[in-house]
Amino acid sequence: MAKRRKFTDQFKAKVALEALRGDRTIQEIAAKHQVHPNQVSTWKRQAVEGMADVFSRGGKPEGPTEAEVKELHAKIGRLAVENDFLSEGLKR
Repeated sequence: MAKRRKFTDQFKAKVALEALRGDRTIQEIAAKHQVHPNQVSTWKRQAVEGMADVFSRGGKPEGPTEAEVKELHAKIGRLAVENDFLSEGLKR
């Protein structure tokens, strides 16, 4: 049995964008990128359905920024030290 191929998000977006342009048929795009035509159609449909999310977020990426992650990691570290210190004081 053949091993499943995994495609990057950038590759999927590129193929879906080609399909949305309509310059070539789904079959031609699938042959060019060596994927099944059903896969191209699926990626195209997902791109169209997900397009509203891009505009609803205002073009901002989801999730915390790198600075927020660093700040939260530092806070976790401080809290862990405080917790260890206080647990040692209670053992006496």
